[in-house]
Amino acid sequence: MSRVANSPVAVPKGVDINIDGANLSVKGGKGSLDLMLTSGISVSVAEDVATITYDNDDCRAMAGTTRSLLANMVKGVSEGWEKRLLLNGVGYRAKASGKSVNLTIGLSHPVDYQLADGLSADTPTQTEIVISGVDKQAVGQAAAEIRSFRPPEPYKGKGIRYADEHVRRKEAKKK
Repeated sequence: MSRVANSPVAVPKGVDINIDGANLSVKGGKGSLDLMLTSGISVSVAEDVATITYDNDDCRAMAGTTRSLLANMVKGVSEGWEKRLLLNGVGYRAKASGKSVNLTIGLSHPVDYQLADGLSADTPTQTEIVISGVDKQAVGQAAAEIRSFRPPEPYKGKGIRYADEHVRRKEAKKK
């Protein structure tokens, strides 16, 4: 039995949590996020600590999910989220410009990926992409979509991978 919902969420300075019925909004220095609460779950904020309460045991799992979503929202509006992608292959490169990422990844055409609202991309080097934003789900989704253009292959390791991802390599065929 999980007890995730029982642990409180620390609210740092500069983050404001507003509860309007079933709508929960979190505002901070980096932006604002909204969440619709399910029935039977309520959030209370007192002295820089947010706690989740639920009516009965049927809502226990959703209460833990709501607590995790609230913690992710608080971290997102205060610090932000980021995912790093690495390009590995001869001639593979990326360039971020505005709300799009231009990828040259060994296809017959360059790939232009348009970022969603609230996200930004940076390319410190030609083979590294940093996607950042306040919404953890949106940052992860954008990184997964960019990775899906050319996932890493197991023989040479070519492709787009996460910075913390380990690609298991296979041995080539023997004669």
